[in-house]
Order: sequence, then C-alpha cells, then structure tokens
Amino acid sequence: MSLLTPAQLKQFIAENHLTSAQDVQEALKAVFAETLQAMLEGELNTHLGYEKYAIDHKQTPNSRNGRSKKTLSTQYGDVELAIPRDRQGTFEPAVVPKYQTTMPGIEDQIVALYARGMTTRDIQAQLQDLYGMDVSPTLISNVTDKLLPVIQEWQQRPLAAVYPVVFLDAVHFKVRQDGRVVTKAAYMVVGINLEGYKEVLGMWIGEHESAKFWLSVLTELKSRGVQDILVVAVDNLTGFSEAIAAVFPRSDVQKCIVHQIRNSLKYVARKDFAALAADLKPIYKADTEDGAKLAMDTFEATWGKKYPMVVRSWRDNWTELMTFFQYPPALRKILYTTNLIEGFHRQLRKVTKAKAQFPTDEALVKMLYLATREATRKWTTRIQNWGEILGQLEIYFEDRVRQPLQNLES
Repeated sequence: MSLLTPAQLKQFIAENHLTSAQDVQEALKAVFAETLQAMLEGELNTHLGYEKYAIDHKQTPNSRNGRSKKTLSTQYGDVELAIPRDRQGTFEPAVVPKYQTTMPGIEDQIVALYARGMTTRDIQAQLQDLYGMDVSPTLISNVTDKLLPVIQEWQQRPLAAVYPVVFLDAVHFKVRQDGRVVTKAAYMVVGINLEGYKEVLGMWIGEHESAKFWLSVLTELKSRGVQDILVVAVDNLTGFSEAIAAVFPRSDVQKCIVHQIRNSLKYVARKDFAALAADLKPIYKADTEDGAKLAMDTFEATWGKKYPMVVRSWRDNWTELMTFFQYPPALRKILYTTNLIEGFHRQLRKVTKAKAQFPTDEALVKMLYLATREATRKWTTRIQNWGEILGQLEIYFEDRVRQPLQNLES
C-alpha cells in the first residue's frame, strides 16, 4: 500500500528536484532523519508529560536539558540526529536506543555481506559505494558478534535420539593466534536423520585433527540427546574407531574408500597412478565382500612386490573399509565415501576462500555458521530412495530403528 497518492508523489519529486536515483536516496535520507527526530521529540514529550513550551501543563520537576549529537548508520546512509535529554537523566529513547549507532537494516546488510565471505575491507567499500557510509572494522565486528549467542544456542540445541548415518570429517583453516598464524581444524558433523534429511549437528574448532578431540565431540553429541548412531562414516585418522567405540559401542564404522585410495597413491610413482587406481576399483565395486577379497588378491599379485605398503594398508583396514557390503546397494552408495560431507566442505570453502586467515577462532566460527546456514537452506529434499533404505535398515537393525520410528510417528 502506497503512503502517498500519485499527486503527492509528483509534488514530492518536484519540490525536491529529483532527477536521479541518488537524488531519491538523499531525499529519503532527509525524510528518514526528520521522521526519527520527530519521534524522539515525541518520546520525550510523553516521558515528561508535556510538550515543548507548554509549561502550563507541566506536572513534573523534570525538564528538557538540551540535545546531544549522534550519527546513525541507516540504509539511506549516515544521518545526524540531535538526541533530546532531560535534566534528571531518566529519558531512555526507544526508537533509537542509547548505545545504538546502526539501524537493523544496515546490521542485516553487514551480516549478509559477511556471510558471502567478504573481508572487512570489502564490506567497508561496499557500504561506502552504496550509501556513502563509513563503517569501521570495530563496528563490523560488533555487529557480527551479535551472532555469537545465536551460534551458541544452535550448537547446544537438543538432537534426535537416533541417526542412521553420521559423517565425521574436519576441514582446515589458517587462524592468527598469539602473534602467529596456525592451522586449525574445524570439526564438522553431518547426520542423516530417520526422516532422510541431512542435518549439520555441530561444529567445533580445535588445534589440529585428532582422535582425542573427536572423542570430546562424540561425547558432546551424546550429552545433547544422541543415544545411538547406526553407521559412522569417517576418514582413516588413527584412533578414530576407538574413539567412536568408547561413546557409541554399537555403531558400525565405515572408513572412506576415497580417503583410502588417496592414502594409497602417496606410496605410488606418478607413472603408475592410473593403472594402480584402475586395479583398485574392482575391490570396492564388487557385488559382495567375497568378490572384493578375490579382487584384493588379484591386486596384491599385480602390485604387492612393488608397493607392499599399499597392500598392507588395505589389509590392515579391511574390516572397516568393507563395512558397506553388509548393507543393500542403495545404502552402499551413501556410505563408502564421505562425499556427502566433503560436498558440504566445498560450499564452506567457497565462502571462506577470500580469507587467507582469520584473526580469531570466533571470526572463523561466525563465518562457518553463516556459510552453514546458507548451505543448509537448500537441504529440503530427502536422500534419494530413502523409503527403500529405511525399510532395509529396519530389517537389519531391528528395534534400534523400529522403536525410534514409532516414537517419531507418535
């Protein structure tokens, strides 16, 4: 609904000599400032119980006591206000609170620009170009710091009792600490819930990826309500399986085949990359674990003498690399790689790539949270063939799935 009639709009354009979008911006800025100023004066009138100069109606010993200047950053640019004061110092304006220097519209824009991975300098330039507004790095930090309680609440929210599949993986970033730049691990946990939807269960910042830190992450998940995880998909970090077993002893562990292949190629001459990778494929693409074992024997006969470390690695990790063979084909495709969580990591890196380093852990957490919030908005559809997968899980895991499903339906 328009606040002005067409005739009033024409009059407004003529009186303000508006010929460009910038002219409109400046005119709206002036109207906005005048409106705020009038509202501030009205608030003080209400607070004192009488209007300015209407002393006959005065019924309080309190009175006006001049004004103080204040610059307010708004969606129209910086506006100058004269904040009225009272002699007793009891007046607290509501329209522009005492310590507020930005309007919500600008704060929302700062957060939106920050969420796109823009640096502080980029945000300053953008707001200067759009609104002729000078914002300091401190202001940007103060605005985005308002996210920290929201992030803390999100990080501590209760979780479902059972997750069929949970992916654990870390992504690494440069963070300044104690005057030097160090590499830190962002521990990310993504689950698939019983309804078949992906869900980020949490994120944690640690010095470097370790099984000990993952143990604390898993313990926290349990304290937030997770009672059971059917299958945990992980990379090949030493001690990972032991950490999982300590908190969720009934969980099956699936080590990522893609990580295993990458680790194998570390021992291989570049000229042999393609041939060796092709000979690994029949192992994890087999129809059954028995077929995979035969393919492994063939691989060892071909490459065992030249690359014994590769063979030993597959043999040593065989049980947890081949976990997915226990499940039907529809579920295997989800499990044998951590592609699901690595795809999520790519989205995080897309946002954070402009940041060579982060000044603090908090700055990293804020950006990861905003990137996560943006990425998960698209997670609106169930995992493909989830109905079939869930039915198979219910047969395989029996009451570990059946009872939680009944609770969910009730």
